[in-house]
Amino acid sequence: MILYKYHSTLGLVLASLLLLSCGPSQKNTRFAVIKYQQETCTFCPGGDAGIEDWTTNGPYVPGHELIGEERTQYGGYISGFVHASKILEGVEVVGINSPDFVFGGSSRSWNTLESFEHFMDIILSDLESKLPVDGVYLALHGAMAVRDIPKPEAEIAKRVRELVGPDVPIAGSFDLHGNEDEEFLDWADAAFVTKRFPHYDAFLQGQRSAEFLYRNVKGLYKPTSATRKPPVVTATVLQWTGKSPVMDIMERARRWEARNKDVFVSVFLGFPWSDVPDIGTTVHVTTNNNQVLADSIADDMADFIWRMRDDFVDQDFPNPKEAVRRTQLAIATGQTPVVMGDYSDRPGDATWILQELIEKNVGNVLYAALRDERALEMLEEQEAEVGDTFDGWVGGFTGEQAGQPVRIQGEILYFGPMWGYDKVAAIGFGNNNILLISPTYEQIIRPESLRFGGINPDNFDVFVVKSRVHFRRGFDETGYAKTVLVVDAPGDWFGTIRLNALEYEFGPIKQLFPFDDGSVRY
Repeated sequence: MILYKYHSTLGLVLASLLLLSCGPSQKNTRFAVIKYQQETCTFCPGGDAGIEDWTTNGPYVPGHELIGEERTQYGGYISGFVHASKILEGVEVVGINSPDFVFGGSSRSWNTLESFEHFMDIILSDLESKLPVDGVYLALHGAMAVRDIPKPEAEIAKRVRELVGPDVPIAGSFDLHGNEDEEFLDWADAAFVTKRFPHYDAFLQGQRSAEFLYRNVKGLYKPTSATRKPPVVTATVLQWTGKSPVMDIMERARRWEARNKDVFVSVFLGFPWSDVPDIGTTVHVTTNNNQVLADSIADDMADFIWRMRDDFVDQDFPNPKEAVRRTQLAIATGQTPVVMGDYSDRPGDATWILQELIEKNVGNVLYAALRDERALEMLEEQEAEVGDTFDGWVGGFTGEQAGQPVRIQGEILYFGPMWGYDKVAAIGFGNNNILLISPTYEQIIRPESLRFGGINPDNFDVFVVKSRVHFRRGFDETGYAKTVLVVDAPGDWFGTIRLNALEYEFGPIKQLFPFDDGSVRY
């Protein structure tokens, strides 16, 4: 009897499944993914970045590649979004044709209006062809600068909104160096910003974006937001989240999120080398249908940042002479390896530290890397090979802040492809020193990226990298380097913490602490 009842029940279940399978198929929730990212140094030399600068790797990234395994296996915003979407029930991720990285990265100056319109046409045309979608994810940066487009990320969101309509949720993920205000949220529903620098949590912000869109579509989340802009501007070297008070600011944001259900608190610290009207610090808070809570948290975060403003900017960095003196002391006392972050050099060709190391005859130095496309072109014309002698002047060519060219006499140890470039050179010189030459600004983050062409980074006492904070990821926070020095440049130029030396046309620098006249209040 029991056996009979069991089989009867099983039959009813199977019959029900069969009826469901014969009915209308379950509609997938479709999320479109778009990427348009750049951190623009409008004060950098070299001219505006046009279409050709954005297409060195091809005309664009095809949508299927944008969300494909090859691009998403190493982490990042889109990786997090795709990962979360695979877990969420019935979600289909739709990649949209998007621009790739611009050649030169964050050392490039203004983007042309022509290039922006070109890539927006590509994005919107492909998105339109794949409608309808239930949500749109924008993987952005926040510090893009485009000629005649004051707020590019808000403009991207606006144009997407006009295409998909008012009822499709839009979420964006951002770098904490973004320059944003309330306008992005006029067109989008939420912004998810990294809280760590180096940016360990890009994957998490992509993941949050997917979950946010999904809950919106299912009617489980009605976004209400608040934006505040405490009038504080800082150079990115001051924004390391491993040091107070920035560490405390981000912890306060996480604490608000932990104490309240469905709350997201984001802090943009800004990117001052984009001469745009919304530079500086911004707080975005998103809540689930609770405007009062959003406003109260935004007020608290902005007030806290304002109270911390003096400590936020009160940091000092040694000049090259003092930094090399400290390096020699570290070598003498066994506190090696030493890593020196040449924080202010955005073009990548500054020679101040290199010159001082040579003058003081410091050995076992791996300098990674000096930008000099001219030297690489010369080697190519000479059909240079490993073992050939090298005798040339390198670096110091983008202006006064770069210093003077330095003469290097030595031997070619490597000349070939590396870091995505066709040609990179390694020149051995002096007392077991190696100078790496790249065709554009290259920020070395980990020692592992220096293991090529017979080079073993573990054999060196001193590293020089063109980096402000990101290098801490591989050299400092791993315990690899015993001595860490962030080195200043001898002058009031762009890239330094002395932002008031720059001639802003659009950025309200004189209305932002600490470069205001003292009358600014919050």
